[in-house]
Amino acid sequence: MSRIAVAVAAAVALAGCGSGQTSTTPASGSGTPKVTGDITVFAAASLTETFTQLGKDFEAANPGAKVKFNFAGSSALAQQLNQGAPADVFASAAPANMKQVTDTKTITDTPTTFVKNKLAIVVPKGNPGKISGLPDFAFADKKIALCAEQVPCGAAAKKVFEVAKVKPAPDTLEQDVKAVLTKVSLGEVDGALVYKTDVKAAGDKVEGIDFAEADQAVNDYPIAPVAKAPNAAAAKAFVEFVLSAKGKAVLSAAGFVSP
Repeated sequence: MSRIAVAVAAAVALAGCGSGQTSTTPASGSGTPKVTGDITVFAAASLTETFTQLGKDFEAANPGAKVKFNFAGSSALAQQLNQGAPADVFASAAPANMKQVTDTKTITDTPTTFVKNKLAIVVPKGNPGKISGLPDFAFADKKIALCAEQVPCGAAAKKVFEVAKVKPAPDTLEQDVKAVLTKVSLGEVDGALVYKTDVKAAGDKVEGIDFAEADQAVNDYPIAPVAKAPNAAAAKAFVEFVLSAKGKAVLSAAGFVSP
């Protein structure tokens, strides 16, 4: 009888090992379990190119998973989340906007800073407006675009102008950094402030000009899963993927700086 009991116990143990194998198999290149289903990611507009690539990489590593993005200004995304918009992950371009959703318990996990970014002056190719530095942003004869102050790129711009003691005279205030970049690439303005990563993403459509005051307004980018994520397992896996070596490589190649 004791031999039979031992045999039955061994069979149960083996069956238990086999039943959990699929859910714990690491996704290729990420070290995280494979997941399936839709994953909705709310991400700052400045993450458009990198997160689009990371989404494709995540899907390749997790057959059956589909990543959907909502790219916009971080302040708008935080407001949408606090109003109940369904999402699995939030990646903000500034801690202040992440705090908006942690204060309401829309996000309960501690956000992780995954990259840093800073501003650069951007001008149309050839620099027809002859922009050379921040002081030019105060001249009425220059057409200037900036982000609105409530979005991270606008808050950073306000800080660098204060440091430089320049009072800008913008002709337009946009709700996210990509809208500002579009104004420049189309030649609708002479100059603007965007992130260095946006200048790089635009390629030869624009030209970038570095300035010293940018070091005084470096933005931290936090990321976290949403508390009531419809696909909680996938939310956690996507955050881990962004933080993985592969995620860091994609972000670094785009010009983001590790925290």
